Amino acid sequence: MLKLHPIRTEADYRAALDEIERLFDAEPNTPECDLLEVLTTLVEAYEQRHYPIEAPDPVEAILYYLESRGLSWQDLESIIGSRREVEEILNRQQPLTLEMIRRLHSSLGISAEVLIQPYSLIKNSA
Repeated sequence: MLKLHPIRTEADYRAALDEIERLFDAEPNTPECDLLEVLTTLVEAYEQRHYPIEAPDPVEAILYYLESRGLSWQDLESIIGSRREVEEILNRQQPLTLEMIRRLHSSLGISAEVLIQPYSLIKNSA
């Protein structure tokens, strides 16, 4: 059994992952299940520190949401505005407004924290 201690090195991390795999089917309310829970918490903390996952930019988040739910750009018109506004937002030609962010969050459940992030726009050469 793995000696419980903070995960400080990549070797500690790998050992903890191996132990988690060994304990994965532990019965609830057993010492093994408790150890699994503690190791999982330690591994999550290590991963957040050493392998952070950046949030997607707002347009990527909207596009992912549409794709994962089988929706189209047209489904956004009632939330964002006209077809032109939707196209300009998704083509990165116009930024989201605060009101659009509020509606996307309340109507679709997309994280407001993701939607308010700054992102780059494509400049029109017109």
